[in-house]
Amino acid sequence: MMLCVGFIHLCFEKLQQALFHFSVSGLIVKGPSGPLVAPLGSSVVLPCSVDELLSAEGLKVEWRRTGSETLVHLYQDGESRTEAQQQDYQDRAHFFTDQIQHGNFSLRLENLRAEDEGQYRCTVYIQQESGETVVQIKVINVEHFIVSSSDHSTLASVGEDVTLSCSVDSHIPPEHIEEVSWKKVNEDEEEGILVLLYQDNKTLPDSSDERYKDRVELFTAEIPKGNFSLRLKSVRTEDKGVYMCQVFAGGLSANATAVLEQLGFLYETVSCCTLNILRPLMLIYAAPYLEKMSGYALFTEIFIFIVVYCSVLLSHAWERAVHHLESDKVMALVLFGVAILFFVIGFIYLLTKKKEIQYCGEICKWIWNKLAFVSGFFFLLLPSFQFAIVFFAFRDTIGGSYVSLAAHCAQVFYFLSFSCLFKLKEQNSCLELLNKIAWVIFMFIMNTGTIIYHNSILANERDGLGWICVSVFQQALWMIAIFIFMGNPRDLTITCKTIVYVFGSVVVVLLNSVTLMTELILKTVNGERALGDLRVIVFLSEGIFTYSLLFLLMFGSRVSKMKCLQCCQVSIMCIL
Repeated sequence: MMLCVGFIHLCFEKLQQALFHFSVSGLIVKGPSGPLVAPLGSSVVLPCSVDELLSAEGLKVEWRRTGSETLVHLYQDGESRTEAQQQDYQDRAHFFTDQIQHGNFSLRLENLRAEDEGQYRCTVYIQQESGETVVQIKVINVEHFIVSSSDHSTLASVGEDVTLSCSVDSHIPPEHIEEVSWKKVNEDEEEGILVLLYQDNKTLPDSSDERYKDRVELFTAEIPKGNFSLRLKSVRTEDKGVYMCQVFAGGLSANATAVLEQLGFLYETVSCCTLNILRPLMLIYAAPYLEKMSGYALFTEIFIFIVVYCSVLLSHAWERAVHHLESDKVMALVLFGVAILFFVIGFIYLLTKKKEIQYCGEICKWIWNKLAFVSGFFFLLLPSFQFAIVFFAFRDTIGGSYVSLAAHCAQVFYFLSFSCLFKLKEQNSCLELLNKIAWVIFMFIMNTGTIIYHNSILANERDGLGWICVSVFQQALWMIAIFIFMGNPRDLTITCKTIVYVFGSVVVVLLNSVTLMTELILKTVNGERALGDLRVIVFLSEGIFTYSLLFLLMFGSRVSKMKCLQCCQVSIMCIL
């Protein structure tokens, strides 16, 4: 009996030992999945743990440097043995003592030094079993880091989306970037306007100022690459200014600035203001009883508007010429300067050709006439020049087979059309009418091609339609100047002048006024505009007025004989 009891007791002890060895056999010690990256001078936790600690009896944990086997820290006999530490790690390496009973043997290493970089081995001993894991530390120096942005201003039109660039050195991990703030620099507020805040590895959209709510975001997928560029949606006029991207990491900070320019709005304003200022000159030409200064007024408007239009295009091209060669920029500037010079010479020649001018001699007279001829020839080639400068303003590189072919075809086409205007007789002959109709057909095809060309060049521009309307209007002015320049009669009948004058001084003004009033009301109430570009309405209505004037210049004598037109004149005179 006693023998059986002793046998059973022995079997129970063996079974208990077997169960314990099973629980610790193949001891698995867990560590991090990859290297730990931490800034110089910071603290880092080196993970080391087991899933379940069945017993702390006989537990021993060693942290050593691999290779040198330097003892970083030791846990034995239920306590940390700081006296056994290597001198360099004393008061810098600590266990989480209260977590050891739960199987957590992680080590906290403080005040990181450059020499701390390397591999550390955590070895866990539980009675006869052991296991280990290796942890690698990478120490980065954040005594200085660079935040960079674009060297050039970001151009935007009202209503479109833009990206303001900001990037941080790639050697700084995103998880060690404490904060990134985007602010608009405001002279009235020292701290600026908070646009968006990134903190604790997440974007805080609620931190944005009310003016930027639901309009700003970061590119989440790009943050791990150190890209903290800001996307600003539906740009407003008040968004123009300087934005600062400030980054905080490792107790240090650095910043970069990005400039947002709204040149689309500037060009819209300049174009519309120029047109409205010059409208009285066109009305003077069409005024029923004002003859003496009418021709000068018309050519003055044509000259000033073409100069302003080309200047606006050149300014736009110069601002966007980031990827152009310096030689291309100089060539465009020289071309523009020569063009303006010839415009001025031609304008002066037209104003003075009917007056007797005392020249300094036959040589001066010859030089002046030749310059005037070159100026007139250059004016004939104005559409080709316009094609080239539009291409330069809205494409990344100047030149290319596409613009070259278009310019050369335009020159050939224009010269062919001029044959219809030479030596037109003043009498109402069938040949004269046929030539005028042929020229109108040529000009219609030319304008259609101009629209198609501009549409292809401006396909990616939000305000492309506005530019097209300005170009078509400028083309109408050019056609009037060419028709008169070729020596064709330009005397409008009183009937035609009255109709054109009333249309230009009443209908066009009312239409533009209503459009502007609507825009201002919607902008005040909703903060948004109904039209993306006022040039669409202003230049479209003015273009209709200008083409009507051209039509009556060419066919006025015939149209004025129509009875319905005479009745219309009587009605207008009664109203006035």
